[in-house]
Amino acid sequence: MELFGTSKINQKNHLEIGGCDTVELANQYGTPLFVYDVALIKAKARGFKKTFEDLDMKHRVVYASKAFTSLALYKLLAAEGLAFDVVSGGELHAALKAGVSPEMIEFHGNNKSAEELAMAVNVGIGTIVVDNFYEIELLKSILKETGKQQKILLRVSPGVDAHTHSYILTGQEDSKFGFDVKSGQAEQALQLVLADQGFDVIGIHCHIGSQIFGTEGFEAATEKMMAILLDWQSRFNFVASVLNLGGGFGVKYSDEDTPLEAPEYVKQIATMVKVSSQAAAYPLPEVWIEPGRSIVAEAGTTLYTVGSRKSVPNVRNFVSVDGGMGDNIRPALYDATYSAVVANRMTAPAEEVVTVTGKYCESGDKLITDIQLPILAATDILAIVTTGAYGYSMASVYNKNPRPAVVFVENGESQLVLRRETYDDLINLDVIN
Repeated sequence: MELFGTSKINQKNHLEIGGCDTVELANQYGTPLFVYDVALIKAKARGFKKTFEDLDMKHRVVYASKAFTSLALYKLLAAEGLAFDVVSGGELHAALKAGVSPEMIEFHGNNKSAEELAMAVNVGIGTIVVDNFYEIELLKSILKETGKQQKILLRVSPGVDAHTHSYILTGQEDSKFGFDVKSGQAEQALQLVLADQGFDVIGIHCHIGSQIFGTEGFEAATEKMMAILLDWQSRFNFVASVLNLGGGFGVKYSDEDTPLEAPEYVKQIATMVKVSSQAAAYPLPEVWIEPGRSIVAEAGTTLYTVGSRKSVPNVRNFVSVDGGMGDNIRPALYDATYSAVVANRMTAPAEEVVTVTGKYCESGDKLITDIQLPILAATDILAIVTTGAYGYSMASVYNKNPRPAVVFVENGESQLVLRRETYDDLINLDVIN
């Protein structure tokens, strides 16, 4: 199995990340435990920026907060020069608390409330990505009341079908996100916002899906978006200063996954925009992208302690760990696949096929189905890799299990960035009359 970033096998035959022995981390912080390789996060962020710099293109790398957020991560990525995409008042609040400049934040979402939009306008948010006609009216009212002007992008659905799971497919016509192009809704929305001085329409946005391996979908979306811009220039005299092409760059969860290096997707996208703009004599827009998973997924590893076993002869061997669907819902939600190692016995031979299950009261609480591993014993530390995206951010307290702690590791030092919830934390919102 491939190890990412600074991960390696140390002299104790243990998994080491960021110069820290994961067995010692498990002993110090407990399990389940999310461990993030800070050096790898920095390398991923810098890789995106360098791709644009090598092409001498104006750009903005916008981290998609939904993949994983903490105040520490906002601070880390802000120091790397990244902007941030938020999709709720809560994410906006967290980014601001972490010291992120409002100008470096864009607000997404298909059902932003009036309160969330007012909050965004009042703090001076950089960009609001307008998603539907209802939102246009809400925002128009807020801007009229406050006397402010707001930079916006129009999110359009270009009708591109990326090859990915249907639950994370977003750029097709049959989507809850964005203004549909084919039906004429996108150009209707453009005319509405151009007619109102409260809106400063700086460009358009699309996002075709997540965990995409091939380049065909991105190429088709880029071609379609440039065609839209050229059409709108000729018919509405609208010239975009920003073209936001979203994210969705795939990562390697298992040996079956074969993604390109994320900057390679960006290189092809940016080159297409540059060539298309030059060919049509269209002013080259600033290109924005929204990587989330591709920055943090491979940097994250979850440590679990092995507990009970159940063997059904000629059927299956079940091995349970002290976490599960509460800290990683993706296998139950998407049939997502993962790889794992025994962190305290890294070179032990793989001798049995097991299904790794969690401790939650659901039959679907399976983290990995049928993986070949060393024979596992109680108290072994199982490390599931590439869990840095959509693990903690989608975590729940189902069955009143506390959410895990999160640590950052770098240069042999560990930093607690999210403490483990306590039982008292689980009931602190309860009201007894």
